[in-house]
Amino acid sequence: MSDNADMKSEKINELRKIVEKSDNIVFFGGAGVSTESGIPDFRSVDGLYNQKYKYPPETIISHSFYLRNPEEFYRFYKDKMIFADAKPNKAHLKLAELEREGKLKAVITQNIDGLHQMAGSKNVIELHGSVHRNYCERCHAFYNLDYIVNSDGVPKCEKCGGTVKPDVVLYEEALNDENMSDALRYISEADTLIIGGTSLVVYPAAGLVRYFRGRKLVVINMSPTQSDANADLLIADKIGDVLGSL
Repeated sequence: MSDNADMKSEKINELRKIVEKSDNIVFFGGAGVSTESGIPDFRSVDGLYNQKYKYPPETIISHSFYLRNPEEFYRFYKDKMIFADAKPNKAHLKLAELEREGKLKAVITQNIDGLHQMAGSKNVIELHGSVHRNYCERCHAFYNLDYIVNSDGVPKCEKCGGTVKPDVVLYEEALNDENMSDALRYISEADTLIIGGTSLVVYPAAGLVRYFRGRKLVVINMSPTQSDANADLLIADKIGDVLGSL
């Protein structure tokens, strides 16, 4: 066994011990949790921000662009932000298992794909919303993901003809106050905080981890994060491989 494999094995054993000793774990995750399910993240070499479009992706998924050019917004949104066939990976499944065991109290995610719920997690705080929830802007009627996927152009409400908007936080939009408050409470009360699959660069969501006052901070991410220096355990590896090894 190589030195790297030895070190990885030691770190996973250390993580296993941390999990065994804690019954108040909170998981804070980002795009890296979903990349192993085939969903590209926005900032990696192969991510959406490094592909070429008529408009920059940051512009397209802004609230002002959505209002100004809904046709172009939806063309991009359906093509590049919906992955209806994606399935939960080992990270999602392990987190759901830890919740069933009573160890994990909440999953706080920046992802919008709904894979945590698909894996069986019940208490999921979706800071940036979900592609699975869509509402008419005029009468607030609910529509599921299939309705958006199967609509032509801009999806319209069958009841009143209003535009159906995804319950996804766009640039220029504020995060849900209740979600932020719940996330802050879970993090501040946690005994163990596991940060995984996020470089902690998207604010205000990333600022939540500063409220952790518990015993063990674990960071699992392929690239450096702003919490590395404070971590009790730092694992530079794929989140699915690490959690799947527990």
